[in-house]
Amino acid sequence: MSHSTQLDHEPIATLTPGNQAGVRVVRRHYMLVRYSHWLNIPILLGLILSGVSIYWASPVYKHKPSPETGSFDPFADIGIWICAHVPGLHQYSSPPDWVYNHISLGPGMLAAALRLHWLCADLFMLNGLVFVAGSAMGGGWRSLLPRRTDLRDAFKMFRYYLGVPLSKLTRRSWLHPRFNTKYNPLQRVAYFSVPVAGLLSVLTGWALHKPMQLHWLTAIFGGYDKARVWHFWLMWILILFVVPHVILVLADGWDTLRSMIVGWSTRAERWEDF
Repeated sequence: MSHSTQLDHEPIATLTPGNQAGVRVVRRHYMLVRYSHWLNIPILLGLILSGVSIYWASPVYKHKPSPETGSFDPFADIGIWICAHVPGLHQYSSPPDWVYNHISLGPGMLAAALRLHWLCADLFMLNGLVFVAGSAMGGGWRSLLPRRTDLRDAFKMFRYYLGVPLSKLTRRSWLHPRFNTKYNPLQRVAYFSVPVAGLLSVLTGWALHKPMQLHWLTAIFGGYDKARVWHFWLMWILILFVVPHVILVLADGWDTLRSMIVGWSTRAERWEDF
């Protein structure tokens, strides 16, 4: 996930390697921010895989047992449906476990999942501190601060992204809304929300891990069961952010991806206002 960075108006050189007039090479991402960004990928993967295995032991959402399959878990229902309708899976040994076998460590892995989950949780918290330190040292925290017009302008960017595929198919021009900030409003809303979701994931995790010692924290989230619901949906918020984020970064081109690898960009054509 692309994060906030060092101030863009600190040029490394005045021209790109191709000597394009008016195009500056600028620093975009502070070193610690880049490191924490890439470390989040394996950490979040471990959290999700182990978390779903933990969920299997006691699903948050249940319904009355199906008279046909005996299933009470919507994830099990999905697995049963997939095995019944997808060619080649009709003979799958345990249809209710299909989802858990493919997006987690597998069913019946509670002890191992708990150990892995807390290992990844500790790394996630440590990595979060690295990101905060990098944002403070590089000054990138400024670009995450919301503006009063962000929600309105975010709809402009959302409309633009929806129209890009159609404009490509029809070969018509589709103007990109221009903003004089490092991140466009839709990016800023997303990049501000994700650290908040990460912090809430940590807090709900501790509320579940120490419900007696941290009873006040558990009570803030409405009790143990509601804290589990919070924790479950915060996971989906992170997943739903990652998927469009990756797609849009790839669509935006190599320069955007490179800036998160090496820390600089060659595409800033104007000073940016923080």
